[in-house]
Amino acid sequence: METREVLEKVKNGEISIRDAEHYFRQKPFEEMGYAKLDTHREVRSGFPEVIYCSGKADEHLLHIAEKLYEKNQEVFGTRASRHQYEILRERFPQMQYDEISRIVKIERPDKKRIGHVAVCTAGTADIPVAEEASQTAEYFGTRVERVYDVGVSGIHRLLAELDVIQDANCIVAVAGMEGALASVLGGLVDKPVIAVPTSVGYGANFHGLSALLTMINSCANGIATVNIDNGYGAGYLATQINRLAVHE
Repeated sequence: METREVLEKVKNGEISIRDAEHYFRQKPFEEMGYAKLDTHREVRSGFPEVIYCSGKADEHLLHIAEKLYEKNQEVFGTRASRHQYEILRERFPQMQYDEISRIVKIERPDKKRIGHVAVCTAGTADIPVAEEASQTAEYFGTRVERVYDVGVSGIHRLLAELDVIQDANCIVAVAGMEGALASVLGGLVDKPVIAVPTSVGYGANFHGLSALLTMINSCANGIATVNIDNGYGAGYLATQINRLAVHE
């Protein structure tokens, strides 16, 4: 439960003051031997802990997911394999898996999404990273509009979607190759642009390095760049910006 949820339950007589005290006296993390779950992360930052699945042992992944679900009735994991999903689904039949973004998740059915973030890609090959960004932002309560395949090789496609993009509180620009999309968007909007370089491209792309260098050297203002293929980081940051815009 979130801090506000606990206080609301006390106010409405759903739990006792003693139960609330017990909640706030809990350790800020849960020791599991191989992991220390940051159970108070949402209290500090407004975002619950999620799971980076790649490289985790099956048993560890399963037990971490069980603990997070016990705390939040939700689970979100990135970079999950089909095998990891099958392991989790045996324990959680409601677990969802997206092959494109490699995200596993259990979401509350009554979740509300606020504000407006536009996630744009240069090409369809960038969609896996864009979907990681989009679904991350949606999991954290952001309304996302997807604007895919609007790269600079056919800039008229981007200009046709400009009304939707300019209306957003934040724009995520996902691009490989030379990564020019972020610079173009930066010059067309008055909102922050989060640039996400992808490893899409031929040899001199250097697995995303060329796009990364273009984005961090952009002459357009208002652009912040995350790491190569880091859709999760972009979705997280976009949600923070979106929340500020909605609160204002």
